[in-house]
Amino acid sequence: MTEIIKANLENPEHAQALVQLMSEYALDPMGGGQALSDHVKANLATELNKRRSVHVVLALVAKQPAGLAVCIEGFSTFSCKPLLNIHDMIVSQAFRGRGLSRLLLQKAQAIAIELSCCKVTLEVLEGNRVAQAAYRREGFAGYELDPAMGKAMFWQKKL
Repeated sequence: MTEIIKANLENPEHAQALVQLMSEYALDPMGGGQALSDHVKANLATELNKRRSVHVVLALVAKQPAGLAVCIEGFSTFSCKPLLNIHDMIVSQAFRGRGLSRLLLQKAQAIAIELSCCKVTLEVLEGNRVAQAAYRREGFAGYELDPAMGKAMFWQKKL
């Protein structure tokens, strides 16, 4: 049986599922290929739970953690409405090919609608063709305001 639920990070099983799935994601080349630190493993659920703008979606298959979407509310100044960013998303290797990414994306979209968001956003690596195909099937596309100016780029500066 497959369940797609909004996690309660005060529930130790949900908190453990978050850390387990994020650990797998971190080790994957699409997640950077490096293990999470002991600090992150020990504190991630607690820190996310402190933030009311964070919504964690879990996919459970036969009660086993199978997928995850960590969503964080933002705000669109152009629309003057909230938005929901899917910050991290993983389907565990053992559960791929079962349509879980579609179910996770649909649940994230349902949360965004409940929050009156104007859009759902996410980032994807250029080389992650499988994820790109899944996102396209659910209606996601690259972002640009004016084709002459090109597509938006996602940049970072580590502090």
